[in-house]
Amino acid sequence: MKFAFIFPGQGSQSLHMMDKLKDHHAVKEIFYIAQNILHVDFLKMLANSTADEINQTTITQPLMLCSGYATYATWCTLTNKTPSILAGHSLGEWIAMIASGVLSFEDALHVVNLRAQYMQSEADKTNGAMAAVIGLDKDNVNIVCNEIAHQENGVIAGVNFNSKEQVVIAGEIRLINIAIDKLKQRGAKRVQILPVSVPSHCMLMKPAAEKLSKEINNVKFSPPKIPILHNISGLSYNNVEDIKNALIQQLYSPVLWVSIIENMVKQEVTTIIECGPGKILSNLNKRIDGRINNYNIHSIEDVNAINNILNQ
Repeated sequence: MKFAFIFPGQGSQSLHMMDKLKDHHAVKEIFYIAQNILHVDFLKMLANSTADEINQTTITQPLMLCSGYATYATWCTLTNKTPSILAGHSLGEWIAMIASGVLSFEDALHVVNLRAQYMQSEADKTNGAMAAVIGLDKDNVNIVCNEIAHQENGVIAGVNFNSKEQVVIAGEIRLINIAIDKLKQRGAKRVQILPVSVPSHCMLMKPAAEKLSKEINNVKFSPPKIPILHNISGLSYNNVEDIKNALIQQLYSPVLWVSIIENMVKQEVTTIIECGPGKILSNLNKRIDGRINNYNIHSIEDVNAINNILNQ
């Protein structure tokens, strides 16, 4: 049985999300390292803070990196099973990099912390937003966005192709507001503004990507030990420079999640394990291909149960 691990990004965070794993030594170690590097006690924050605080981009991104990797490290200490393929949604791709041995946890945490700061800094300069479009395929969403961008001479684009009928758009808020009515007229069942502070994966993030490229070139990258399917293409790369470019372009390019899952299926993956809080990606996967077996890790019991299933 070929199985894959996938890692969620921003949007999956919640208070107390590590409660059922926080006492495991692998989790304690990773959050301890993070506290020493960033001087933030993320586990304490999850227990005592507010949703508004952990939803700040500059907190969410390093927090999700720690949570996803700590969950994967717990799996590795309790089982002897290694996934055939890895992928992560947006920020989650960085967790896949650590799991595959491309980057050390410490280097990834350093760069992701700066990634969040650069993205928030650019967002503060622009009046951007993101919106989820439900019930309309990517071709129609792209047509509407391209027409508006051309007519209004601004930035708006489809940025997360999450399933065949769920696309997230991002860009200038004035253009998002124009798009809402036009997308509904074209057949969208619902268009909903998302509660995020950064218009990710569109050209408004190009300056942040240029700053990030300097940081990426200052840390050591190694070839992946496990193939990673990248957001920008749905394909895997072995060349370190290609991987660096994929991480840089990811900031202003669409997340091709449908392509990632379809390529996993083509490579005979039958089981996908979402490694991190929430079930957002598992729910998307069911809409992309109903044949996939999806599992989630939120506790030690989940690790043991999934391991037993893979043993059958």
